[in-house]
Parts: sequence; structure tokens; C-alpha cells
Amino acid sequence: MQINIGTPERIARLILGVVLVVLPWLAQFPPLWTWVSVIAGVVMLVTGAIRFCPVWRILGIGGRK
Repeated sequence: MQINIGTPERIARLILGVVLVVLPWLAQFPPLWTWVSVIAGVVMLVTGAIRFCPVWRILGIGGRK
């Protein structure tokens, strides 16, 4: 697994991931949207933590120089 997420994108993914995980409980989303938001947030947190995004790999996009 090769790193394909740069530092600015990593920070953005980690911040967005935390927001997506916490926001449903603060805003009291309906159950379906709570799950969608939490799953998207966890994916953002994991890809930011491991610095690898499989979608970027498939599309040939690299955020790292």
C-alpha cells in the first residue's frame, strides 16, 4: 500500500471525519442519515490515518508529490 494522500488532504480528511461522526448527535439527524454520516466519517478518519485512499488509487489521483 503506497501513500497517496498528502498532508493538507490528510488534515482535511481527519477534521471532516470528526465532524461527520459527531454532527448527527448534535443536530439530531434521523436514524438513516445518522448512519450514513457516521460511516462516511469513519471512512474519512481511516483514510486520513493510514494516508491511503483506494478510490484515488483506482482513478490514478495522487495528492502527494
